[in-house]
Amino acid sequence: MMERTLNRRNVFSGFEIFFIAGLACVPLFVSFPYRVNIFLSWEGAYRLSQGQVPYRDFGMPLGYMFWAVPALFMKIFGPQMITLVKAQVFINIISGLAFRSILKSLGVKPGIRLLSVLLYCLSYSFFNFWPWYNHTVIVYEMVALSFLLRAIFRAETKYSGLWLVLSALAVFFSFFTKQDGGGMAFLLCFALLLVYCIYEKKWLPLLYFTGSFLLIAALFIYPLMSYRFSYWFNHGQPPHTSRVDPFEIADEFLLGSQWIKFYVFLVLLLALVHFKTWKHFFGDKQTILFLALTLGILAQASILQVTSYTPPDNNIYFHSFSVAFILTYLSRYLQVDFNRLKPLLLCTAGLLLWWSGSYWQYLQRIAKRAMPASAAKVNTGENIVSRKTYKIDTDTSDVPLSQWKFSGLKSLHKIYLPGPTVDGINRLMGIDLVKSGKRLRVLNMSELTTLAVELPYELERGPDQPLWYHLGVAMFNQEAQLFEDRIRKKEYDLILFEYIPSLNNFYPFRVRDVLQQNYQKKDSFMAPRRGETQGTIEVYTRE
Repeated sequence: MMERTLNRRNVFSGFEIFFIAGLACVPLFVSFPYRVNIFLSWEGAYRLSQGQVPYRDFGMPLGYMFWAVPALFMKIFGPQMITLVKAQVFINIISGLAFRSILKSLGVKPGIRLLSVLLYCLSYSFFNFWPWYNHTVIVYEMVALSFLLRAIFRAETKYSGLWLVLSALAVFFSFFTKQDGGGMAFLLCFALLLVYCIYEKKWLPLLYFTGSFLLIAALFIYPLMSYRFSYWFNHGQPPHTSRVDPFEIADEFLLGSQWIKFYVFLVLLLALVHFKTWKHFFGDKQTILFLALTLGILAQASILQVTSYTPPDNNIYFHSFSVAFILTYLSRYLQVDFNRLKPLLLCTAGLLLWWSGSYWQYLQRIAKRAMPASAAKVNTGENIVSRKTYKIDTDTSDVPLSQWKFSGLKSLHKIYLPGPTVDGINRLMGIDLVKSGKRLRVLNMSELTTLAVELPYELERGPDQPLWYHLGVAMFNQEAQLFEDRIRKKEYDLILFEYIPSLNNFYPFRVRDVLQQNYQKKDSFMAPRRGETQGTIEVYTRE
């Protein structure tokens, strides 16, 4: 019987690893349309891979740990945009393994753990093809939680202190990726460790974890203080602004957040049923830690949807924790064994149906061939009104994805862009100034940052150089004035400026005003964007 149980556990573990690694690797076999804002991920990783030092050679309102993994992959695979996808495959695998480790430490049964891992991959990892700081900050948190729970549930082993140090290191990496998510990661780990220390009536682990975090933070930050770290890094000081607004958080939670509120209700209801007496409450350390972790994740998700509002689904990892808790305790009262094949397959089918949007995008192309358009839609001369035609689209500038194409540039291998964007890049590459072969001084205020390895030109460096140019977020009036002065002095041979009228100074409008007064506009073409945030890339030279 024991051998049969062990074999079953091995099967479950094998499927978990298969889901985590298999789903993560799918993006390696497809091509991608150019993603909005991914230029930021590319340039930060490229600068680090070239040996540039953050805050000395360029400034940014975040820490640099978001770019660490992509930069390492660029050193290995080169500075192509598709290298970011390869880096994200690795990040997604680490993310899934960390989540699996958390559930194992909490004693979640193999069948429920398998379902939760599948849900985590489908809902949170699978569609994240590109590295983005609002996702990476949570991945570091998952790693921190996995180490912390190992330290808690293996406290008697000689490695428990090492797990605490590694957890503190991962928490700092989370904080040094993005302050809001990383700060909440620290608070959640601290709270879980506090609960453990109260149960065990010992405080050394809490001091060990906190002391390790502060020491690691000092080791990372102190060398940067000789640069302009305190100016660039956003800790709520001017000219930065804080995004933590208690009213806005409460407003978003009470007006929306339907899934989060639903999970809070179910989790608390199951906890109420489980803890029949206060004695039972204080005697069940594992359940209390599981409950605290689940509620902490839900609280974090409620705050992140306000402080980290793009993309809007960056906080949906809360589904996996909530479902893991709900299935664990619901199975006890319904007497459902998710280790058995029938309930496991039924729940798996339910999860696949629930999150079909994650994988349907891959199957759409096949399905469209198998299910061609209805004969009723054939052109008969009648005015056809349907779900796709009942509204008249007045935007004639948007280019359907079917008309996007590859540029032929090595840095954009396997990445396709709107046809007009590719044509504009080709015209840019063919102008005499670029073809002259001399080293140009270029100001590239556009999202075509990979042109740095195509033209080529040296990226500007210095303590006043922002990594990207969003006024009020990544640069401020002081830096805008600096660029305006350089433009007036005509220090640049070539300037690319992306004009996006619907976004609030994503590229500073004031700089464009000065640019138009002092440089000659030679060309313009569509930026690789769609929808309401369409923009135009303008090409300027001194003559």
